[in-house]
Amino acid sequence: MPKPQPPTEFAREWVSEALGTSLLLTAVIGSGIMGERLSGGNAAIALLANSLTTGAVLVSLILTFGPISGAHFNPAVTICDAFLGGIPWKKTPLYISAQIIGAFLGVGVANKMFNLPFFFTSQHIRQGHNQVFSEFVATFGLMAVIWGCSRRRAASVPAAVAAYITAAYWFTSSTSFANPAVTLARTVSDTFAGIRPADVTGFILAQLAGAMVAAVLFRWLVPPLPPIHDPAQNSTTSGRQHLP
Repeated sequence: MPKPQPPTEFAREWVSEALGTSLLLTAVIGSGIMGERLSGGNAAIALLANSLTTGAVLVSLILTFGPISGAHFNPAVTICDAFLGGIPWKKTPLYISAQIIGAFLGVGVANKMFNLPFFFTSQHIRQGHNQVFSEFVATFGLMAVIWGCSRRRAASVPAAVAAYITAAYWFTSSTSFANPAVTLARTVSDTFAGIRPADVTGFILAQLAGAMVAAVLFRWLVPPLPPIHDPAQNSTTSGRQHLP
């Protein structure tokens, strides 16, 4: 039986999830603002800048924080990871609180870098059944990539996740938020990447539904490999970078 983790280990995981999510949101909001300002009103160019930046920063952040906390940066990922036995359920509030706090902090930092109020409510309308369904599809696909890669090609997860999100910006009508913490935090930036608070509930419900459907499907489709006993391997730190 693995030994209980010391408080410092929990603290490292909390800071890892908070800081990683914060940097992710700084990149998402900041690139949206920069893209919009430099594109001369061309929304396609602004979206291209936003999507490429998000994909690039995801690779960097997953590689950086993966060995510490698993680099979830997403409550839907955390809940499904607990559901599949990757982390204990008692850790989910720790992770989710870090992700939400970090996400809001990252949005505020991005806003201030571009001489905007730290927080200001978004008026960017993202409504309609098509966009809600789009979030279901986007999150289902994200979880499918994470689960499929992590159980067979773990080293490919950072690049695969980044590539999927970059593409999903373009093939989903909602531009693929696929993350409840990201969705909540983007309500406080009335910029290119923002979302009106009234539209958040549908997005988050669809994201959670898509994530759980993917978790159930991939638990059957790609079952975890049986553990290999290696006395030289530290069981308390191994396998933390990627989901089971």
